[in-house]
Amino acid sequence: MQQQHHRQPELVEGSLPVFVFPTELIFYADEQTSHKQVLTLYNPYEFALKFKVLCTAPNKYSVVDATGAVKPQCCVDIVIRHRDVRACHYGVYDKFRLQVSEQSQRKALGRKEVTATLRPSASQEPPSPRPQDEERRIKEQFAESEFFEQTSYQTESRPAAGGPSLLTVLLGLVCMAALMLPTLGEQESTVPVYLHLSVNKKLVAAYVLGLLTMVILRT
Repeated sequence: MQQQHHRQPELVEGSLPVFVFPTELIFYADEQTSHKQVLTLYNPYEFALKFKVLCTAPNKYSVVDATGAVKPQCCVDIVIRHRDVRACHYGVYDKFRLQVSEQSQRKALGRKEVTATLRPSASQEPPSPRPQDEERRIKEQFAESEFFEQTSYQTESRPAAGGPSLLTVLLGLVCMAALMLPTLGEQESTVPVYLHLSVNKKLVAAYVLGLLTMVILRT
């Protein structure tokens, strides 16, 4: 009888309490470490839950494992990274919705919404509660918001690099040219004597060229 009472909420769509921490994500533009946040979804029930992450602005964020499952009486961490840190997004409130259902069912048993905002700097934002009028404004803003499915990333992706810089390429060409010049002391050469390099200078050029090659390969 007690078990039946415990499982009764799953029979009513949308009534199952969802436990998520934190309930607000704050990203700071000048703090690289804050661009990645972690949401923890708890499952205190005796049955497994499926979850899905929705967002009002999915193109601004990447979510590792936007869909998945939580075992009974366990929790799962959902990594969210801000991908579009620009000044035009300062102060804009987005919203994530965590939707849960039972493994054997497709209907949503419960949901929890988490706000997300980007701020310029933590030093410019003293920790103080938002006024009630701003709370009301946020609720009105999301009253008719549309949520979209968030693309799932199995592994966190790095932004594509734009290739080696022009300075790196020029330094590489200079080092290659230095290695092609005759060594100091060579007699049979049409190259002027002042362009003859010592062995030590060529070793330095070879070392720098090796470092530049590693940099180019990594980009």
